[in-house]
Amino acid sequence: VDQGTVRIAFDRPDIRNAFRPNTVDELYTALDHARMSTDVGVVLLTGNGPSTKDGGWSFCSGGDQRIRGKDGYKYADGDTSETIDPAQVGRLHILECQRLIRMMPKIVMCVVPGWAAGGGHSLHVTADLTLASREHARFKQTDTDVASFDG
Repeated sequence: VDQGTVRIAFDRPDIRNAFRPNTVDELYTALDHARMSTDVGVVLLTGNGPSTKDGGWSFCSGGDQRIRGKDGYKYADGDTSETIDPAQVGRLHILECQRLIRMMPKIVMCVVPGWAAGGGHSLHVTADLTLASREHARFKQTDTDVASFDG
């Protein structure tokens, strides 16, 4: 049986493909759909680009710090903290995506064309394989820098 490949891409290149709660919801849905699809054997996770601001490439720079609150990342309609929906509880549910990647009975490969930082770095580490650009890929774990964990 031939099994296909699914490509899932972060598409916010001007902010290094940072994710928000809505992005994470969409990522989880796409990963879960690939997990359940019998015609999918491989999932490629990558980041679109380049940035129109500086031409730089990124896989993912983790959570968008502009909409982060004390209880996690907030659902927001715009790019600033003024657009946060106060009725929604903050989330750090990228961990659910990481768990799904680790438990998925399919090969998950991250294709890293540039920066993989913070939560983006954590995503590529949880994948089965990482294919990185020798010329452009950069890796940085920033969780302690931005106090992602209690303590």
